[in-house]
Amino acid sequence: MATIVQKYGGTSVGNPERIRNVARRVARDHQAGHHVVVVVSAMSGVTDSLIKLAREVVPEPSDREMDMLLSTGEQTTIALTAMALHGLGIPAVSLTGAQAGIVTDGKHTRAKISNITPAAVRKHLQEGSVVIVAGFQGQTHEGHITTLGRGGSDLTAIALAAAIKADLCQIYTDVDGVYTADPRVVPDATKIDVVSYDEMLEMASSGSKVMQSRSVEFASKFGVVFEVRSSFNDQPGTIVKQEQPDMEHVVVRGVSVEKNQAKVTVAALPDQPGVAARLFNAIAESGANIDMIVQNVSSTESGGGKGKTDITFTLPKDDVRRILPVMDAFKKESLAGEVQVQEGIAKVSVVGIGMRSHSGVAANLFTALAGAGINIQMISTSEIKISVVVDEAQANDAAKAAHAKFGLNTPAKK
Repeated sequence: MATIVQKYGGTSVGNPERIRNVARRVARDHQAGHHVVVVVSAMSGVTDSLIKLAREVVPEPSDREMDMLLSTGEQTTIALTAMALHGLGIPAVSLTGAQAGIVTDGKHTRAKISNITPAAVRKHLQEGSVVIVAGFQGQTHEGHITTLGRGGSDLTAIALAAAIKADLCQIYTDVDGVYTADPRVVPDATKIDVVSYDEMLEMASSGSKVMQSRSVEFASKFGVVFEVRSSFNDQPGTIVKQEQPDMEHVVVRGVSVEKNQAKVTVAALPDQPGVAARLFNAIAESGANIDMIVQNVSSTESGGGKGKTDITFTLPKDDVRRILPVMDAFKKESLAGEVQVQEGIAKVSVVGIGMRSHSGVAANLFTALAGAGINIQMISTSEIKISVVVDEAQANDAAKAAHAKFGLNTPAKK
C-alpha cells in the first residue's frame, strides 16, 4: 500500500466528462489499496472568467477580495470531483486549502506556504476515503483566505506530498511530460525522460509552462521526486529528481520561451553606493518580479554623463503598472532621468546541467541566432542557463534555431 498525491490541472478537469475520467483514474488506484490525495485546479477558463468578472465590477479590485473570489474556482472542482467518485462507489471527501491545514503568509494573490498541518488529511485517509484538496489556496494565521499565484496547485500538491511523506507525487496535465521545447513552438520537440530539479527550475523560471518554479524549488528543498504526465493516457511521463552524475552527458536539456515581457531602462541614475539598492527595494515593495538586470555607463543622450549610470531590467508586462509610481518618484527626486518602457520582447533560454562541464554553449547559441537573423538585446547567464532577450515577433524562430543547433530533436538520454 502506497500513499499517492495526484494533481490534476484545469484542462484535466475542464468539463464534467473529464472530471469523471479523473474520478475513474483515482478510483483505480484507490481500489488497488493505495491511499490517494487528489489536488485539483479550477476548471479550465474559470480563473480567467472570474478575473474578467471582477474587473467588470471595478477596474482595480483589491487583492484580498480577489483571493476570496478566485478561491471559489478550485472549491467548485473539489466538490464535483468528490461527487464523481461517490458515483463510482468510492468514499471521498473534499477539503479547502484551509481545511487541509495549509497555512500561508499574508501576501494576497501570491502567498507563500508557511507550514502545513495535515491532520484532517491523514484522518480521512485512515478512514479509507480519497481526500480531494483545493489547490492554489490556503489561509493565514488570522483566518484570511489567500491564493498562491498562477500554477499554485502544483505547489499545493508537492507541499502536501512532503507533509504527509507520500511515496509518489504525480502532476497530471494535458501534455505527456516535459519536452525539450514547447511543441506548439518547436514541432520536433521531444519528451525528456528524466530531468534534474535545477534544470526543471531554470526551465520553469524561463517560460516553460509545464511546472511552476516555486513548486520545483519546494520539491528540491524537501526531496520530493515527482512525475509530470498526461491525464489522458497511461504513458510514462517525465521524472523530476535530484541530479545524477550521468545527467551531465546532455549539454543542453531544453529551450524555453517566455513572452509578454517588458524591458525598462532607467537613465542617469547617480553612480554611487546605495542607489541601486534603493531602486530595487522600492520595486520589490511594489510586488513586481524583476528578472534580468544590466547596468551601463550613462550616455550623454540620456541626460547622463560623468558619475551617472543606466540600469535596464526585464519583468512581466503585467507588472509594469506596479513599478510606474516608483519610477515617477525617482524622477521627481531627480534621482533618475528618462525612463523608457519597451514591450513586445521575449526571453529565450537554453538550459542544461551539462553546461558546467562543456564549453562553447554561448558561442553556439549566438551563432544559431545570428544565422537566423535574430538580434540579441540583452544577455544573462547562470551556471546552467543562458538567456537572451529578443523581439517577441522573432521568439519562436529563435527557439527553433537554438533547438536545432543543440540537436534536441533527438530524444535525450536518461
